Amino acid sequence: MSIPYEYRRQTILNWRAVSSKQGEIHRNYKKCEDCIQQFNEGKLAVRSGCDAAQTLEAEVTMSLNKVRDDIGKICMKALHWRNSPLIMSQCGSKGSPINVRQMIACVGQQSVGGRRAPDGFIDRSLPHFPFKSKFPVLVIHSSDKSSRSCLICLPESVVGGIAENILLIPAKGFVAHSFFDGLSVTEFFFHTMGGREGLVDTAVKTAETGYMSRRLMKALKDLAVYYDSTVQNASACIVQFMYGDDGMDPSQMEEKKGRPLDFSRLFMKVKYAGDDHEYLENIALNISGITKKQLQVFLNTCISRYHLKRLESGTAIGAQSIGEPGTQMTLKTFHFAGVASTNVTLGVPRIKEIINAAKKITTIITAKLLSAANLTAARMIKARIEKTLLGKVAKSVKIVMASRLASLVISLDMETIQVSQLCMDAYPVKQSILQTSKIKLKEHQMKVLNPRKLEVFLQANKDKLHFELHRLKNKLPGVVVKGITTAVVNKEQQKDRKSDVKGETYELLVEGTGLLAVMGIEGVDGRNTKSNHIMEVQQALGIEAARVSIIDEINYTMSSHGMTVDLRHMMLLADLMTYKGEVLGITRHGVQKMKDSVLMLASFEKTTDHLFNASVNGRDDKIEGVSECIIMGIPMQIGTGMFKLRQCVEQVELNYQSEPMIS
Repeated sequence: MSIPYEYRRQTILNWRAVSSKQGEIHRNYKKCEDCIQQFNEGKLAVRSGCDAAQTLEAEVTMSLNKVRDDIGKICMKALHWRNSPLIMSQCGSKGSPINVRQMIACVGQQSVGGRRAPDGFIDRSLPHFPFKSKFPVLVIHSSDKSSRSCLICLPESVVGGIAENILLIPAKGFVAHSFFDGLSVTEFFFHTMGGREGLVDTAVKTAETGYMSRRLMKALKDLAVYYDSTVQNASACIVQFMYGDDGMDPSQMEEKKGRPLDFSRLFMKVKYAGDDHEYLENIALNISGITKKQLQVFLNTCISRYHLKRLESGTAIGAQSIGEPGTQMTLKTFHFAGVASTNVTLGVPRIKEIINAAKKITTIITAKLLSAANLTAARMIKARIEKTLLGKVAKSVKIVMASRLASLVISLDMETIQVSQLCMDAYPVKQSILQTSKIKLKEHQMKVLNPRKLEVFLQANKDKLHFELHRLKNKLPGVVVKGITTAVVNKEQQKDRKSDVKGETYELLVEGTGLLAVMGIEGVDGRNTKSNHIMEVQQALGIEAARVSIIDEINYTMSSHGMTVDLRHMMLLADLMTYKGEVLGITRHGVQKMKDSVLMLASFEKTTDHLFNASVNGRDDKIEGVSECIIMGIPMQIGTGMFKLRQCVEQVELNYQSEPMIS
């Protein structure tokens, strides 16, 4: 069956997009091949906190993820504007841009357990590939007759490459084809591995997102907009002075960014509806293309529509668009900017961490640099931040036995210190040893012989002296002489930005806590440095910074999965978690600090415990919230139940006469 040209043009990519796609794939394959060659020759620069194998995986994974994103952008631009899946993803009816990219461009790297396809057999992922194959594609010359047996089942679409005599077969789970092109046998097998994990994840995640939605509902359902435009709960505590900072209804917004009016569309509608084409040519003042009447109609329409889209008093605003998108999140973890040693949690687990106000999470501090385009400056600041142990900079730690005294002599390796750009000598090393709590030494027990050497004396009995010397010798290599104890720099992330600065810019990703210490280091832009640990942000910068951090983290997590949630919802959730002056999680412990109602807490969790405690302590309940009113069968104080009608009894004549009980 032949497809008409018009429909084919709307469905199929043009030849320019296809050639750009193939060129992008081969360029990134070449990068991966160079990294593997450096790894085999032992020349691969190892990242901090990683060994050579982890560094290789990080480099290859980053290149392959870049392939998927770049090819997706090229093909999305090349698609016809009337393409049906594209329209569905853009208008929000179903699907996301990621789904469209996988259909027309490239399915991408398949993830199994947050990593590339593991070796399920002896040093290989499938029997089709050679042992210890790390390349995303296996390059086989077609003239090699011994290798043709494993290529028999492949379709012709898999044959390709830089030269005609080369066959490219995916070896570690990278799917270069799209669903439209069709997958090869090995690609299909890897895709089923990733899909199987997604099915299990979806089944488990449904219960988690359901419970998360219930907790959000219980905490937020008492909130309403009052007549003074403030957002208050049932106890008349102000959560926001104005909903979303503008008092607009999110359901009435006309753009994805949450703007109340699409001015360009409204302007075109008013202009063409009011054009009088017969007299336009005779109007000399109509240079701007709009008449005075049209401008007045446009302004009046904008004002009237703006007021119509404001929230009315009494509106219950607790409904959040967070629970439903949570069920659509498929992947648990992403590699944060290609960092091999750190998997930063995203998806539903990350949303749970934020809502629960978790204290123990995988923390990443993003440190912006003042000299963002200077690689040398970035490496120097990295050396200042990064944890450096004495064992790394010490050439030797020797026990010296004399006739009267026994001591330890520490010799520093100045060449290593200069290469690492640490800018230190024996004097700061002495202070670091004295400040280490596990090594109890006093200042008179240490002596600096010269900038390269220092001596440590011990005071102990003759019987224990030898033992204490060896114990101290074993502890000294673990002393932190430079940097933050709980932080390790993982990577200088390189980004191309359209700015005045030409070339690449750098930022440091620091793993661990210590936001204040990182912000205070010379060369770090403290104003733009941030952490994903909300509790640490509160301790370092205060409750307002924690509120902004909650909004940014939820927004980043949602946008990472291609989902758009109105900013007003996230602002309300952040304000509810922080309006008491501390970050309270939406958990049973956090809700107890937010709410005082016994019936509300009993309807949430641990029903009998709350009822028994209230009975023993003689607590009362004012019956103000939604849950309490429903339990007692009285109108709720939101919507039309917010106000009460009263009647003056003095002006009413009561003609009531009591009837006798017994006639």
